[in-house]
Amino acid sequence: MNDKEKIDTFLANGPHAVVGASTDRNKYGNKVLRAYLQNDLPVFPINPKADEVEGIKAFPDLASLPVSVHGISVITPPKVTEAVVEEAAKLGIRNVWLQPGAESDAAIQRARELAMNLIAAGPCILVELRYRES
Repeated sequence: MNDKEKIDTFLANGPHAVVGASTDRNKYGNKVLRAYLQNDLPVFPINPKADEVEGIKAFPDLASLPVSVHGISVITPPKVTEAVVEEAAKLGIRNVWLQPGAESDAAIQRARELAMNLIAAGPCILVELRYRES
């Protein structure tokens, strides 16, 4: 699949989770969460240190979510991203969007080995959702 097809597949269904959702509105983990909300897309914030983000109950990890999610946007340090890919695979989450800066070669390689619908090394969901608004 090309990037457009991967993005369409990723956004085709919900809900989604933002792994690395931040309580700081200046950080991308918060901006990505708000982009989902502004587009009326169901989303769960994942933050092990916060009870809520943007008024929404936050969860410490993907395994704690009350429902299965269709995909995850990942905004974490690259080493953490590697563990997130493994956790997603164990939970059957097939759609993974690594936001710029969250990627590592190991995480990308592992997601490909697991045949995930992986979006990495380029497109940002913030740009994609703004484009879809217009």
